[in-house]
Amino acid sequence: MANQLEAAERIESVLRKQTNWKNLWFYQKTVVLYQMTYVFTKRFLPAFGDRTVDQMVQAARSGKQNIVEGSADGVTSMEMELKLLNVARSSIQELLEDYQDYIKSHKLTQWAQGHARFDAMLLYCREHNQLEDYELFFDRWDDEEMSNTAITLCRMVDKMMTSYQKKKEDEFIKEGGLRERMTAARLGYRGSQKEALEAALKEIETLRKENAELKAKLDSLYGKN
Repeated sequence: MANQLEAAERIESVLRKQTNWKNLWFYQKTVVLYQMTYVFTKRFLPAFGDRTVDQMVQAARSGKQNIVEGSADGVTSMEMELKLLNVARSSIQELLEDYQDYIKSHKLTQWAQGHARFDAMLLYCREHNQLEDYELFFDRWDDEEMSNTAITLCRMVDKMMTSYQKKKEDEFIKEGGLRERMTAARLGYRGSQKEALEAALKEIETLRKENAELKAKLDSLYGKN
């Protein structure tokens, strides 16, 4: 029994541990981006006749949801996780472009290094990930303030996701996908079965020797040749 338990512990698990996406900083920032974008389009874009509204909201939602779906699918398929994370990142890049286009088309200022408010905004976005940290400003910021904050968050999400994807790609190369993990698990199982069989055969051989020795002693005791 002990040998079987030890062998079972050596069998590689097929399913990977699911990532808790709610703890990922870039996911938390996409939650902020989705809610911020929804409010932004309601406040500053036409209610009808402007496809940009749906495009921006859908891009923000896609960025958030594909992180969730990718993390969930990653339990069985790291390849699918990587694909969905790439879709999420592409959606955030699309959203970034929409905010930049809005600033240009409305003759606003895109804040950069040297702008009076750039450093404070950058620090705030770095240190705050939760929706409640931003919600209180949604109805107070003007379109320039909200656009620049969204652009900063989009860039941060993109940078974080780039590093995260690289880490996942390295894991994929090292561990393989589901097929490779199943093969490893089957080989581990076969190896454990072989070890258990060898141990059983050794135990049988030992018992045979002990039985022969005991029989010899009994024969000697009763005067049998």
